[in-house]
Amino acid sequence: MGRQLLLRRTPAPNVRFTVDEYAFRRPAATAQTWQEQLLRIEAVAKWPNVVLQVLPFAAGTHHLIDGSLTLLWQQDGSAVAYKEGNGGGELVDDPEGVLRHRLSYDRLRDLALPPSDSLTFIRGVLEEHRS
Repeated sequence: MGRQLLLRRTPAPNVRFTVDEYAFRRPAATAQTWQEQLLRIEAVAKWPNVVLQVLPFAAGTHHLIDGSLTLLWQQDGSAVAYKEGNGGGELVDDPEGVLRHRLSYDRLRDLALPPSDSLTFIRGVLEEHRS
């Protein structure tokens, strides 16, 4: 909930999410919770400061399949990368390392559906869930 509040502060941060299709295919404990989560994700993806892209199964295996990558840019131009997986997490703050992770994320994003197609995908999963 705290992270959601950060997205609504003023000025609102610009954020991009690339989410593997697998995250949308694994249902929550109850059908109602699952539907509420999907509806919430769909709503947030429409916010002007949020870009959400779905990485479809068709993209195949990828270099970040075993964890997550978070990139943060500060107003002063500095940046950090945080990569987390089954073996733990790693914070990278040296510019060369951050650039390497940024390029890695860019390659992953290139494989993802465009934002409008990602919304259509989420709506399709909701329809599948309802039926």
